[in-house]
Amino acid sequence: PPNARWLYLSGQVGIAPDGTIPDDAGAQAEICFANIGAILREAGMDPADLVRLTTYLIDVRDRTGYMAVRDRFVGSPPPASTLVVISALADPRYRIEVEAVAARV
Repeated sequence: PPNARWLYLSGQVGIAPDGTIPDDAGAQAEICFANIGAILREAGMDPADLVRLTTYLIDVRDRTGYMAVRDRFVGSPPPASTLVVISALADPRYRIEVEAVAARV
């Protein structure tokens, strides 16, 4: 909407607060969306304010686990989103990375 405040979130990866990285993409997705939720709250926003997600997976077989976490987090209808399967992320332990854009009046 006009005069919206925009928030661009850089790629979130599945690093737990204690520095561990789960092997499972679904567990990494849980961490990614927990991080996104924390950033949104800090900005006075919530998941309903998400307007765009871009997700990078290193294995298409991780799609189902990712989608279950994403759908639970964003609700319905989900924001516009793109899912890209790539060969690798910055750290070989990362299975997923999620970028987000939110807007609120």
